[in-house]
Amino acid sequence: MEIKEIKFNKKYGQNFIFDTNLLNSIVSDAKISKEDEVLEIGTGAGTLTKIIAKKCKKVVSYEIDKNLQSVIQQNLSEINNAVVIYKDALKEEIKNIENNFEDSYSIIANLPYYITTPLILKFILQTKRVKKITIMVQKEVAERFSAKCNSKDYSAITVLLNFYGDVKILRNVSKKVFVPMPKVDSAVVQINLENGKYECDEKLFLQIVKCAFLMRRKTIYNNLQKGLNITKDEVTIMLKKCNIDFNKRAENLTVENFVDLTKAYFDTISQ
Repeated sequence: MEIKEIKFNKKYGQNFIFDTNLLNSIVSDAKISKEDEVLEIGTGAGTLTKIIAKKCKKVVSYEIDKNLQSVIQQNLSEINNAVVIYKDALKEEIKNIENNFEDSYSIIANLPYYITTPLILKFILQTKRVKKITIMVQKEVAERFSAKCNSKDYSAITVLLNFYGDVKILRNVSKKVFVPMPKVDSAVVQINLENGKYECDEKLFLQIVKCAFLMRRKTIYNNLQKGLNITKDEVTIMLKKCNIDFNKRAENLTVENFVDLTKAYFDTISQ
């Protein structure tokens, strides 16, 4: 089937890649082997699925658009280790997705921009079976995911991703390689997940990070007091325990600072 025969659905934010060299590079970036099982999110035309399948033990691919079924079947006709499921991976329960895998698995995806963050958080927060995520995202989102402390792109999502693993941009991708062409360039980001990277109460950590970034121009002192609904004395005790300047803002704090704050809150206030 030729590209011109594919009906692209704007509702799903579809932008496909047909450049074989780039697709091969993305799979190479993912560093998967014949022992790996892979979850692909967004089958599209099946072009990336086909290359993934040749490199791994098994690929399970979720596609929301059932109208792509004929082109996917055609592209994967000679592939026997790929399973395509026509459902919304964002809405599908984790346990149903993971029933397709024997053990841990990797994720590779070229996602519509609007579901990137919620989908990544779904797999980071709801399961410990994902080894790594290699994902194509909007370039500015990639920069936010991998931002350094004290930079303008450093945000709550940066802290959360780095709490659970290590994040790096592998390559930039021009908008010109997509069909149809989007308005912005993209980047391939890899998140290598590490269970137990930091030892602290995860739910409490997430709450504190969320509160800290409540209002970016406010100090960490003000945001924690308001967000956690604690007294001035209590937030003072927390910050002093962690040797954190009261005038610092959330973007000035490292992941380790947030871990320390979580422990300080747990030890002195939440008891």
